Amino acid sequence: MYHHVNTHRGDTVTVTPDVFEGQMEYLHNAGYRTLKISEMLDALEGRMSIEGKAVVVTFDDGWLDNYLFAYPIMRKYGINATIFVITDWIEKSSAAMLPVPDSVPSHRESKLLIREGQEYKVVLNWDLASEMSGSGLIDFYSHTKSHPNCSLLSQSDLAEELAGSKAIIQKRLKQPCLSLCWPKGKYNDAAVKAAKDMGYRALFTTTPGVVKEGSSVFAVNRIVVKNSVSWFKRRLLIYSNAVTSSAYLYWKKSLEDIRS
Repeated sequence: MYHHVNTHRGDTVTVTPDVFEGQMEYLHNAGYRTLKISEMLDALEGRMSIEGKAVVVTFDDGWLDNYLFAYPIMRKYGINATIFVITDWIEKSSAAMLPVPDSVPSHRESKLLIREGQEYKVVLNWDLASEMSGSGLIDFYSHTKSHPNCSLLSQSDLAEELAGSKAIIQKRLKQPCLSLCWPKGKYNDAAVKAAKDMGYRALFTTTPGVVKEGSSVFAVNRIVVKNSVSWFKRRLLIYSNAVTSSAYLYWKKSLEDIRS
């Protein structure tokens, strides 16, 4: 799970371009297959078999730096990825009809610009999304319309956020919207049921963990990526083995329980 890829070293939820390239180069050279979500679904639902090591690369929110810095690197190494977009933001960015900046501010500054209605400075627009989608490497799915806490929404508001974002993505990009990522990882049973009823086939969480045989497609775990190539390599070695992965996640949860 990524958010930003830009030059603001040490910033919140940010991986710098040099580190991101090192991580993607490692995936490429170490023989990891980068799956599309449709392929992950086929594997989990028994329609295909995946030999060897595989990962799903995801980005949350739809930041402009995903295009400026991450996309060229993913093209270079042939990396498949999914970007979960907040459709209200990308709609406003597209409506501005202004030139795309060639640099981006910090995460904190980006959030302030969104509150000020200047999404075009920090968020993808549909033209850029169409270019990325057209490469065959990048898929775009829903992160809702406005990034709310979905565990607190009424049924009508859930319909607006989930069905509304799905419809916009399908209209703008002319592709099915198969998947949804919960904003801030917040959801409940009512939200899951609403998403299923609206035709979503996979729901992504922020819960740490791996996807394996028997994992639910309606509660997909992910790993938050840190700004370190060596950390990335170590974690992939741990998580790519069923025994070490289970032991590490158990140890990590035990530590969290003690701290809480």
